[in-house]
Amino acid sequence: MSASRFWPRRLSAQIGYILRPWRLLRSYKREDLRFDLTAGATVTAVLLPQAIALALLAGLPPQMGVFGAIMGAAVGALWGSSWHLHSGPTNTHSLLTAAVLTPLFVAGSPEYMAAAGLLAVMIGVFRLIGGLARLGLLANFISDAVIVGFTAGAGALIVIGQLPNLLKIQNVGGANALASLQGILIHAEEIHLLSAALGVAVILLLLGLQRWAKKAPAPLLAMILSGGIVALAGLDAQGVQVVGAIPAALPTLASLPFFDLALIGNLSGGALAIGAIGLVEAVSIARALSAQSGQRLDSNQEFVGQGVANIAAGLFSGFPGSASFNRSAMNYAAGARTPLAAVFSGLILLGVILILGPLVAYVPFAALAGILVVIAFRMVDYGEMARILRSTRGDATIMVATLLATLFLPLQFAVLTGILMALAYYILKTSTPQVLLMVPDADYMHLEHRPDQPNCAQLAVMEIRGDLYFGAVNHVEEAILANAASHPAQLDLLLRLNNVQQIDISGVHMLEAVVRSYRERGGDVFLSKARPAVLALMRSSGFAAFLGEDHLLAGDGAIPYLFYHVLDPVVCIYECPLRVFAECQNLPKPTYEHPISRGPLPPLEAFNLISPRALYQDLKFKPEMLVIDVREPREFAHGHIPQAQNIPLPVFMRELPPLPHNRTIVLVCRTSRRSRRVAQLLQAAGYPHLFILEQGMVGWETAHLLEAVDSFA
Repeated sequence: MSASRFWPRRLSAQIGYILRPWRLLRSYKREDLRFDLTAGATVTAVLLPQAIALALLAGLPPQMGVFGAIMGAAVGALWGSSWHLHSGPTNTHSLLTAAVLTPLFVAGSPEYMAAAGLLAVMIGVFRLIGGLARLGLLANFISDAVIVGFTAGAGALIVIGQLPNLLKIQNVGGANALASLQGILIHAEEIHLLSAALGVAVILLLLGLQRWAKKAPAPLLAMILSGGIVALAGLDAQGVQVVGAIPAALPTLASLPFFDLALIGNLSGGALAIGAIGLVEAVSIARALSAQSGQRLDSNQEFVGQGVANIAAGLFSGFPGSASFNRSAMNYAAGARTPLAAVFSGLILLGVILILGPLVAYVPFAALAGILVVIAFRMVDYGEMARILRSTRGDATIMVATLLATLFLPLQFAVLTGILMALAYYILKTSTPQVLLMVPDADYMHLEHRPDQPNCAQLAVMEIRGDLYFGAVNHVEEAILANAASHPAQLDLLLRLNNVQQIDISGVHMLEAVVRSYRERGGDVFLSKARPAVLALMRSSGFAAFLGEDHLLAGDGAIPYLFYHVLDPVVCIYECPLRVFAECQNLPKPTYEHPISRGPLPPLEAFNLISPRALYQDLKFKPEMLVIDVREPREFAHGHIPQAQNIPLPVFMRELPPLPHNRTIVLVCRTSRRSRRVAQLLQAAGYPHLFILEQGMVGWETAHLLEAVDSFA
């Protein structure tokens, strides 16, 4: 595609991402309104308590959680791709926000809140640029093992982090999970029993509702009941800490420190980590829902939606967010038909706050801590963790390392540690692809790796299972040359490339070096099952011409071709006791008592050749010509030139038979290899009139000339 066509198309796609709300509203159907309103109201029952609790987890006032939930839900749905994805504050983002901001400012301070808004905008810009640049596929490069390990670690951190609020213990501190637990134990005598009782009661209530009333809005009921108890019994006067009234106001435009370059630099690493992990969360949740709904997703549009949602949340007094799995699943289960269901949940939440905001004042922090503890326990996917531990060692190591890094390192570094470990593991795996010796299966139908079975004495058949790029070529070359050194009699090599998806110029150079090495030893290299993209690069780079187009073989016919045209039948019949390939099965077992060494044969051009048609004509008029067939008696019996005499090759190898020097001798075999070997011996003995039948009996049969068949065949 020319540049003049590429850029307009790309610009059109970017404009399409931005105009997503217009397309959505224009195509909206009136019959979907009832379902979307019902789903939006259902999700709001969970959204309100989560927004308040997650703001508390992030070290922010409740109204920032509410404003972030409103903007995230509405804007994320309008600019996103999924029909059911619900965005806003999440456990992960609250925890990460606190981890990034706590070292810089006092939690809850004006500077802390401004930095939270700026962080949301930075994350949003990062995600928006990724979507407009069509980098949605990059979300696939973060391993599921990283996500599972991080989520489990984050769940443990939430539980540990909420214990002080649950028990009302002040000044616990702690740089990591272990230090926080140690601080809680040191201050255990400060536990406020009334607050602890409320928190434990909320946990038991949530667990009970989860078991016996799964459809009930458990977090909302817990907030209402605990707030009502505090208000009626006056428990706030007895030391129970409460949230306080949420201002009944619309989201307001925040004053953010956009020009504080030092602060932007301090937040950049955290913004990158949170931005990456949030995109993976969103795309993963969207894919899980689309698998049930049948919707086709656009990852780039989802990046744009998450970006615009965070920019809006930061500008309007919220904090970073992403897609929430439990709210998205509830949205789908409640019957949402379009993204407007999430928009309605944000608008309904705004109405609830404007009308009922002051009533939230009596909700105790201990109750919110209990809600978060239950949510944290649900975050940990115990079944998936066990599954990963039972799978590959690499994935298990990545998951455990990410979990431990989450518990004992700053969270943004824990995420990056997991991502870097996953990438390193991927590079390690792709840079050391398997290079396996292949032999036929028991039915001679397919080639497979059977290390307990012998290999052909002349031909090494090796399969490369991985791409031939710069990081892998040294490993592949070492494996091939090591096999050549350990099997010096295997002068020829067949490389199967069916599992090579890509090759670069380093791979081409490596193959050239392997070909030179084999040719210097007197053998050659052949390739089979190369994919079209690999073949195209081989031809454009000149490697195919260097190797020879006739050395690029079709997969199914590679072994028969090499057996009849490349392998030395002398070695097969008289020296090798193995019968590896299907074509070997009809060969007689070696009976020659002296091993026949395979030396380099002169090319056909070194001998006088006669074509099958010319020999056929000469035999009519030159009866003195002597045709000697050097094949085995069994081969001879199945079909031969009528005037030919059968003197098998072993006879010549033991002792030259008495042949007339004054007659023209034509040597015949299956192709020409055995004929050349006999011709060498006869030339050395001084026979002047020697010819080799060009292409042997294969050429004779191809020319459809007469054959004699012995009656006992």
